[in-house]
Amino acid sequence: MTVEGTAERKTARGGSKRTTAKKATPTKKAPQSQAGNGGRPDEAEQDQLVQLLTPEGKRVEHPDYAIDLSPEELRGLYRDMVLTRCFDAEATTLQRQGELGLWASLLGQEAAQIGSGRALRDDDYVFPTYREHGVAWCRGVDPTNLLGMFRGVNHGGWDPNSNNFHLYTIVIGSQTLHATGYAMGVQKDGADSAVIAYFGDGASSQGDVAESFTFSAVYNAPVVFFCQNNQWAISEPTEKQTRVPLYQRARGFGFPGVRVDGNDVLACLAVTKAALERARTGQGPMLIEAFTYRMGAHTTSDDPTKYRADEETLAWEAKDPILRLRTYLESEGFVDDAYLAAIDEESEALGKRVREVVRAMPDPDTMAIFENVYADGHALVDEERAQFAAYQASFADADAIAEGN
Repeated sequence: MTVEGTAERKTARGGSKRTTAKKATPTKKAPQSQAGNGGRPDEAEQDQLVQLLTPEGKRVEHPDYAIDLSPEELRGLYRDMVLTRCFDAEATTLQRQGELGLWASLLGQEAAQIGSGRALRDDDYVFPTYREHGVAWCRGVDPTNLLGMFRGVNHGGWDPNSNNFHLYTIVIGSQTLHATGYAMGVQKDGADSAVIAYFGDGASSQGDVAESFTFSAVYNAPVVFFCQNNQWAISEPTEKQTRVPLYQRARGFGFPGVRVDGNDVLACLAVTKAALERARTGQGPMLIEAFTYRMGAHTTSDDPTKYRADEETLAWEAKDPILRLRTYLESEGFVDDAYLAAIDEESEALGKRVREVVRAMPDPDTMAIFENVYADGHALVDEERAQFAAYQASFADADAIAEGN
C-alpha cells in the first residue's frame, strides 16, 4: 500500500480509503450542514481559524502561535500521519473481512491527532475516546494493541500507565470527567504535567462535558480539552448541536477557547503545545476546537452516503492533511523520491504485521467475563457463571449426540 495509493483509492461505502477530487463522480444532493458551502467556516469564523499551512501547502505565520521545526521534525510528522492512515485503512479492511467486529476510522483527522499528540510531554496524561489512533501512535502504544477490543478478545490491550494513555472510552463524553478529576489530582500533587481530553463535536452536547468545563474552570485544573469537530455526530450535523462555534462555549465557563485548522498539522502542534504549557504554569483549562472533517463513516456500521452530500466530502478532500504537508516538504526540498519510497515500504510492512497479529490473536476464555466483577465475589455472579457454563456445555452435548447418530 503506497502513500499515493492510500490517498487515491476509494472503497465501498464507509470505507477508510479515500479518493481525490480529481476522480470525482457526479454528485448528489443532501441536506446542507454547517460543513456545507465547500466545508468551510463562514468569513467571520475563518478570521478566527489558526492556520500555519494552507490547503495548497504554503507556509504562513500567525501572530499568536509560532513554531519553528527542523526538516527532520517535519518529515517525522509526515511519517506519523502516513503510517497512521495506513494502519487505519488496514483496520477497516480487516473489519470488512470479518476479522474485527467494528472499527472507527480517523480518516481525514490525522493532522489533528498527530499535531496534538506530538505536542505532549512524556509525563502528560491522555484521555481518549475510541478514535484517537494517531494519538496512541504518538504515545508509543503498539497499533495492534488497539485492535483487541474491536476484535472482542480483550478490554483494551495496553497498560494505561505505561504510556500515560488511558484506555479507549466508548461512553460518549465521560472521559472528560475522568481527565478533569485526574488534572485536579495532578494539581494537588504539585506536579507540572498537564492532562488532555479528546472528544468530538457530538460529545460536546453531553452533560458530562459541561460538568467537566465547570469543575476545571472553578478549580483551575491543568487540563486541555481537545475537540475534533469533524462536522458530523454520526448522522447529525454540527449546526443541529450548537448555534455558535464550539470553541466559543469555553468563554461561558470562564476559560479561553481557540479554533484551529484541524487539517493543518503544524497549527495543531503549535496551538496544543501553547495550551499545554498554559495549563502547566497554573493558568487553567483551555478548549481547542480542531475544525476538521470525517472523510469516512462514523464507524464501519455506518453509511454516510445516506445523510451527507458528495460535494461536501469532495471539498474536504482538497484539504487532505497528508498531501498538504507533502506539498510543502517537496516545495522546500525536504524530501526526495528515496525518502517517500522508504515511507511506502514502511507502510507495507506495518500493514503486513497488523494483518498477521490480528489473525493470530487467541480467543479469550469464555468464562473470563465473570472475573473481577466484585473484589470479594458475589453469590449472584456465581449463579450466573454456573448457568453460563451449563449453557456452553449443552453445545458439546449436542455435538456428541450428533456424532453418535
